[in-house]
Amino acid sequence: MTPMPSHMPSHTPSDTPSVTSDETGVAEAAADTTPLVTDQPGRGDARTPFAALPTRVKVIAVATAGVVLAAVAAVYTVGAAHRAEPADAVSAFGLDSGNLYFRSTAAGHGRVARLPAAPGVAAAERTTGGPACERFYAAGGTGLCLTRRPGIPPTSYAVVLDGKLREKRRIALTGIPNRARVSASGRMLSWTMFATGDSYATSSFSTRTSILDTRTGYLIKNMEEIQLTLDGRRYHSPDVNYWGVTFARDDNRFYATVSTKGHTYLVEGDMRTWKARTLRENVECPSLSPDNTRLVFKKRVRPGATAPWRLYVLDLRTMREAPLAEARSVDDQAAWLDDRTVGYALPGRAKGTSDVWTVPADGSGAPVLRVPGGSSPAMVR
Repeated sequence: MTPMPSHMPSHTPSDTPSVTSDETGVAEAAADTTPLVTDQPGRGDARTPFAALPTRVKVIAVATAGVVLAAVAAVYTVGAAHRAEPADAVSAFGLDSGNLYFRSTAAGHGRVARLPAAPGVAAAERTTGGPACERFYAAGGTGLCLTRRPGIPPTSYAVVLDGKLREKRRIALTGIPNRARVSASGRMLSWTMFATGDSYATSSFSTRTSILDTRTGYLIKNMEEIQLTLDGRRYHSPDVNYWGVTFARDDNRFYATVSTKGHTYLVEGDMRTWKARTLRENVECPSLSPDNTRLVFKKRVRPGATAPWRLYVLDLRTMREAPLAEARSVDDQAAWLDDRTVGYALPGRAKGTSDVWTVPADGSGAPVLRVPGGSSPAMVR
């Protein structure tokens, strides 16, 4: 793959965020053990010689100093223990072909789990014990885990995982994890964060989408600077947002959503030239089929925030689109489980849960519940 062109000053390697294998750094400040009341003559009434103080005052001063030192020691001990622990538990399994991976929203809440790919396998046969993620995807022996840690403010990370689901790289992020994708080869990774807002159903949101080349280490922190052509003309606007990247097999061509002026578009992008052009309107969260001939995406079929979307498939050779048999509103970047089937998440019955459903990609059939209590499906071939 040819390196990024020199005309992209905003994406030089020095613009990448610092990378660390630790979740956060814990500052170690030396404790000030100077007595709270010191014996320093020449200060008049501002300071009183310690020896001249009443016994009761001396006892209080010494006790206070002891409490402060104990607190400092406790903070240091906790910080040291935190640094000594791995960022997450070691996974009980790796990325093995012939398995459907997903984020569990039921047993092992938030952790990656897997099922054999064969249809009809009972959900109870899932294997749990993977890393904890807000969003997950895997392909080509590489996993991408978007995680969020509580705090003031909360912190988010893009964690690159190897074939054993062990952490290889961690990138600090801002915002709420939203979309994650890995190219078929495992080389190219992309993720989308909500910078403001938390839903595509309204206009009050802003996204930040990044792309990482794991072979070179090159990171594009925000793809908004890509040269965009809209309806055949170069386009610039401060309200441009990108999300939902999906990569072709050559690790160069990609598709994504761009929004501007209240409209969404499907764009086709080129990594080598760092250019993108719009192909058609009203396309969100595209996902490229394994044979690279079709895109599944969500299309807005009604205004407002109540059930606005429906899944469609676009044939890239004829540019004809057709709705899938799933009539419910799907707010997800659907994933291809094979060239005939797509999977996606819908809200579950219990609050905070979701289920993975599948539907034929040719518009026939009916939706099938594949994984109760799951999200972020990814078929590892």
